[in-house]
Amino acid sequence: MPGIEPAELLAVARDEARLGAREGGVPIGAALFGPAGELLGRGRNRRVQDGDPSLHAETAAFRAAGRRAHYRDTIMVTTLAPCWYCSGLVRQFGIPRVVIGEARTFSGGQDWLAEHGVRITILDDPECAELMRTFIDRNPGLWHEDIGAPHPR
Repeated sequence: MPGIEPAELLAVARDEARLGAREGGVPIGAALFGPAGELLGRGRNRRVQDGDPSLHAETAAFRAAGRRAHYRDTIMVTTLAPCWYCSGLVRQFGIPRVVIGEARTFSGGQDWLAEHGVRITILDDPECAELMRTFIDRNPGLWHEDIGAPHPR
């Protein structure tokens, strides 16, 4: 996208992650952008707030964007590497590019996406990493639930 930096796009997703943290949820935010950098949809992980295990940040942003004939010209931006569920959404709808705030905490399906031609940009954003580190330290059981991993003992 001419003239728009990935860090500018990440700011929208990061705002959503902060909102999720303030609401007591998993602090992951996402946004879907069109070819000219226009915001199509934004959202945050609302699994805790809504009691809906399928309401991940990427899913929320995708739903907020509404129906389109295709998604081949969009960019998904997320504060954390997408899990397998959200990676499947990206592949299912042919989203060609994913911008990731950080992938140190969790690497999800980013390598699989890249192997299938999705352009991955990892920004290694310190605020995104700190949001997740703080959340995981305070809520290890909830984190493991969110990623579908066994609960820590």
